[in-house]
Amino acid sequence: MGELREYTGQLFASRSREIEEARRGANEEGPGKSYLMSLVPTGPLRVTPENEVLARFALQEPLLAVANAYYGLYVRLRTVDVWQTFASTRRARDSQLWHRDPANDEHLLKVFVYLSDVDDGAGPFMYAAGTHPQGDVKTAPRSHRVKGADRTTDEEMAEVVPPDRWIKGVGPAGTIVMADTRGFHKGGEARERDRALYYCMYRTPAFQTKRFIRPISVSGPMGKEQRVAVSP
Repeated sequence: MGELREYTGQLFASRSREIEEARRGANEEGPGKSYLMSLVPTGPLRVTPENEVLARFALQEPLLAVANAYYGLYVRLRTVDVWQTFASTRRARDSQLWHRDPANDEHLLKVFVYLSDVDDGAGPFMYAAGTHPQGDVKTAPRSHRVKGADRTTDEEMAEVVPPDRWIKGVGPAGTIVMADTRGFHKGGEARERDRALYYCMYRTPAFQTKRFIRPISVSGPMGKEQRVAVSP
């Protein structure tokens, strides 16, 4: 965790001017998520000695063990990113509203590592228990289309899953949240303070992406699970 914090701290510092400029537009409406800034370049990510900690963190044995056990197979690391979420005053929009991720796979396991303290005012990740396709909630909530995606408000979700079954991922910097986002979830509705986090995603071998320039090569010894995770 210390190495990740050090690298991302340097990353935020080096992009501070861009972050401040993006923050000024957090309340603007646009085609993308104006309240969120990705600090990892869009398009294929080339893992280099300078940024390899982003991949190496996801390859840690404890995280991979959970992912492999959950999927029941050796997973592939498919995405890494670092996000800055800006506090904003606009009504909840985009992924601040409830949604589920596309059904490319039966499961879709994501890991979020908070790089700042996250409480109710910093837009915590939230999950509606039982809404995974294999869960006990079989009724889909009402939704509406927002920028080509189905989104659900708190009021609409409450009709299907009562708020006392909503799981809220709050915690100090260093908190790790793991979730299968084939279930309904939301996050980033920061109202009082910004939220910074590291994000990675594990998928099955069948799911292909151009997110990485492969093969991924990281320093240090790797076991079978790590070698498989970075394979094409």
